[in-house]
Parts: sequence; C-alpha cells; structure tokens
Amino acid sequence: MLILKLALRNILSAGLRTWLNVAALSFAFVAIVSMQGFYDGLNDQVERATVDAWYGGGQYWEKRYDPYDPMSLDDAHAPLPGGLQEAVQSGRATPVLIRTASIYPQGRFRAILLKGVDPGQRVITLPSSLLNTGRGVIPGIIGTRMAKSAGLKKGDIVTVQWRDVHGTFDARDVTIVEVFASTVQEIDNEQIWIPLEELRQFTRMSDEATIVVLAKDAPGPGAMPGWEFKDDGSLLRNLRSLVKMKSVQGSIMYMLLLFLAMLAIFDTQVLSIWRRRREMGTLMALGMTRTQVITLFTVEGGLHGILAAIAAAAYGIPLLAYVAARGMDLPSSTDNFGWAIGEKLFPVYSPGLVAGTAILVCTVTTIVSFLPTRKIAHLRPTDALRGKLT
Repeated sequence: MLILKLALRNILSAGLRTWLNVAALSFAFVAIVSMQGFYDGLNDQVERATVDAWYGGGQYWEKRYDPYDPMSLDDAHAPLPGGLQEAVQSGRATPVLIRTASIYPQGRFRAILLKGVDPGQRVITLPSSLLNTGRGVIPGIIGTRMAKSAGLKKGDIVTVQWRDVHGTFDARDVTIVEVFASTVQEIDNEQIWIPLEELRQFTRMSDEATIVVLAKDAPGPGAMPGWEFKDDGSLLRNLRSLVKMKSVQGSIMYMLLLFLAMLAIFDTQVLSIWRRRREMGTLMALGMTRTQVITLFTVEGGLHGILAAIAAAAYGIPLLAYVAARGMDLPSSTDNFGWAIGEKLFPVYSPGLVAGTAILVCTVTTIVSFLPTRKIAHLRPTDALRGKLT
C-alpha cells in the first residue's frame, strides 16, 4: 500500500508528462474498443439479417444441390420425405424450389434463378405474401438490386423461360407485382420469386423442392435420406471467416496505436529513472530493497494504464454510446460489397470487449514499464547517491 501511494504521488507530481501519456493511452484504448465494436456489430448485423431472411433455423438441401454450381440446379430436386412434409404442414419449415431460367427484359437475354415459395409461409422474412394476387396472372416479386440491374419495375411483364423435369423448354409471362427492399443479396440478386405450386405445376415437379428452410428455434426432423442438413454454423461459416479476416487486419492498426502509446511510456520510464537516480539511492539508504524500488517504478508505469482507462471511460462511454445508438451512415456503394448491412452500421460493445481491452492495455503498460527498471537490479546505493546508474 505504501508503494502504491508513493507511486501515485510521483506520477501526479510529474504534471504534463503524465497527462500526455494518459491521453495517448486513452486514445488507443477508445480506438481499439471502437474499431472492434464495429467489426462485432458488422458480424452481428449481417448474421441476423441473413438468418431472418434466408437461412432460418437451418436448411435441408437436396443431395445434388450446390449453390456454387449452377449446372447442378436442374437436377437438384426431389419429393419431400415424411419428416419434412410434417414440418412444412405444421409451419415449422417452408420448401423452396429453384430452377435456372432466362428472362428477356426489353428484348435482352438475362440468366436468372427462378424460385418458388409458398405465399403463406412465415418462416423467413421474404415478403412472399405479396404473391397472393388472385388476378389470373403469374405474380412475381423481385428485389431492388434485381430491378435495377434488369431494368424492371412494379407492373412490368417479363417473359421467363425454363426447362421442366423432362428437359423441355417452357415459358410464361410473369407480372412483377412488387419490388421489395432487402439487405440480403441471397434473396435478391438475379432472381425472381413466384408461387411454389405454380412453379411445381409448370415444371411437372409435384410436391418437390430443392431446399427446405426451418423456422428459427424449431426442432429439426433429424436425418432425412437424400437430404443434407446445414445448420446456421455451416451456412454462416464463410461470412464469419470473412469478418474474422477483417478483424485480424484491423488488429494491425490496434498494434500500431498500442506501440506508439507504449513507446511514450517506455521513454518516460527511461527518463524518470535517469533523472531520479539520487532519489533511488536515498530510498535504498532508508531501507527500501532493490526489488521494492523496481516495484515502485513498475507500479508508476502501470498506473498510467489505469488512469488512461478512467480517462477513456470519461469521454469514451458517452461517445461510443452515441455512435451505438445512432449508427454509422454507410455510402450507397457499400451495397456492392455483398454485405447484408443496410444504410447504417450499428457497433456492438460487449462488456467482454471493454474489459479485455482494459486488461490488455494495463498489462502491456506494466510490462513496458518494467523493462527499463532492470538497471536498478544491480544498483548500489552509494553509486545512486552520486548520480550513477552503473
């Protein structure tokens, strides 16, 4: 306790030098928490949007389905086994039939995915209820990205061509009954959604589907022959890997900020030991051991980290709370990156992140403060009183 009081008195008496170090450390602290909060918010926001709009509580894929191989889509369909049929009938799942197709907007050819979905499903947030038109036309809904790239709008009629189960070409006119906005590109890019039963009828694939999406928190029916279950962990693996890679890249900036702050602490300790060598001799002459003197200087350096955490809390908490509540506006070009973010990014600052950063800063500060004090280990009191370190 005596060493702690003496260390606190010493650093406060240093005046401007102490507060400059505290300011540098507190800035590094707030910057690290802020940047990591944005990465955590990005991951959380994209995951929630994607799960709500498309992944649900997991998906069953027909064994031949490969979303990265368009050539496999025409063969990736099968009748639903009993367990999946029961889940669909109870509202715990919804089937989706996917076919490759072509459209001809304004006389231009364009390859798309034609997806059939139950208009009455409530498993995912896709606005499929818009397909309940009852006007004697084949209704279709598209996302804003699809509308922009294909030059389509609400009320347009577009010719859609596909192959049925026998490989025979068929075509129909589809009326775009609505253009919906979604941050999730998996339900938007290059695709048209039409009622499931109509697509089944056109393709002669009665009661068949390509994937079955489970409702969130709904119990799965277990293993299904001919179908592969993909939980959210496997569906989100690529997304999480990408966010993790971005976070690692951000760590370079963390280390740079921390290095600059630690350099200031190290220089301060070296200067302090050089200028206070007579004081060290006096303390040892009064009975303080070399270990206690080393502890004193190390605690002085470590207190910079504690004061920095207090200063960071003073201005960082209201600043980060404001940003977390308001969000950060994103440019429209962000939509081209493939992230399901929207117009704003809301950071997430967890207690673990703040506590972990505080422990990291204080620990590194203490270690850096200890390094210059090694010269004191072999210091003799008589040399220190004469102003010598060696």
